[in-house]
Amino acid sequence: MESNLRPLTLGEILDRTAQLYRTNFLLFAGIYAMFAGVVLVLNLLQIGLKSWLDGLHIAVWQQVLIGAVSVINGLLVFMFAGAAVAAINRAVAWVNLGEPATIRSAYASTLPRLGRYVWLMTITAWMVWVMPLLVFAALMAGFIFALLPKGFMANPSGADPSSMAGFVLAILSLFLLTIPAAIYVVVMMLRYSLAVPACVIENLKARKAIRRSIELSKGARGRIFVLLLLIGAIDVGLVMLTQFFLFVAAFKHPGQPLGPGLQSLSQVIAFFTNTFLGPIMAIGITLFYYDQRVRKEGYDIEWMMQAAGLTAPAPLPPPAHALPMAETVLDTSEQGLALDAHYEPPQASEPAVPPEQTEPAAEAAGDPYE
Repeated sequence: MESNLRPLTLGEILDRTAQLYRTNFLLFAGIYAMFAGVVLVLNLLQIGLKSWLDGLHIAVWQQVLIGAVSVINGLLVFMFAGAAVAAINRAVAWVNLGEPATIRSAYASTLPRLGRYVWLMTITAWMVWVMPLLVFAALMAGFIFALLPKGFMANPSGADPSSMAGFVLAILSLFLLTIPAAIYVVVMMLRYSLAVPACVIENLKARKAIRRSIELSKGARGRIFVLLLLIGAIDVGLVMLTQFFLFVAAFKHPGQPLGPGLQSLSQVIAFFTNTFLGPIMAIGITLFYYDQRVRKEGYDIEWMMQAAGLTAPAPLPPPAHALPMAETVLDTSEQGLALDAHYEPPQASEPAVPPEQTEPAAEAAGDPYE
């Protein structure tokens, strides 16, 4: 067991994240590779289905089938993402405290509560993303319906100047609204950033984990934002580097969809990049969770006492069948004693005290009224 937990600076958390990932690369990459493999298979099946439907020339049902498959694909990806993130949080908790961890044990400890983790991620995603998207959708619908009567959407080049001015005003309004919307999304993400580790490690329900994250993240949201910013920059840079051939192909053939071969190659490369980058954020967030518990609750002292054996484990409850049986036997015995009219409880015999020891004992006891 590790018992050297202490408050860490941002640089120390980043160093600790890199050190844990480097020394346990196969563990964390293996956990996330299972999720990335599921995503790869689903995306390849979707690419194959689209190519097959293109060959059948059924344009009427093609978009409907592709849309339905995309929805099912998204739901499955979301569910497996919850399983992978929870398993990584569990593995980081074990490794950070010096306990053994394997891919199998990490998934085995989290899969029984997969529904809770997916529900937690659903609630947080709703609170973070749905409200800004609904506001933007409502504004876009309002602008479109306001411009349609003037014929701007049908013939932008021949529209009157007032329609052009309205369109430019709509674009500027949407651009200005992106600033508060982005701030809202970032703030909400930071508030709920520690919800999944709290739910996994403390075995909390979804809403309690959200409240726990809001309380624990106070005072660390700026540092968590820096961590997310660094990981996002690494992710964007690696994706740009590995998917550069897609931009080249799209530039050479503008307006034409990419072929199934290029799309499949892109998904295979994405599998490796997701496997490599996916665990980093979960490791860093879990370390922030422990750091905030150390700062706010003195978890380092609690863990040191537990490592030293000063904290006794809670006693195991009696078996479920033992208590009712004992009560039944006790009631039966009391009834049997009550029916016996000649039953007298045995009198406890008082030990004989020698006379020479009576007075010293009384003196030693002292007067209780002094």
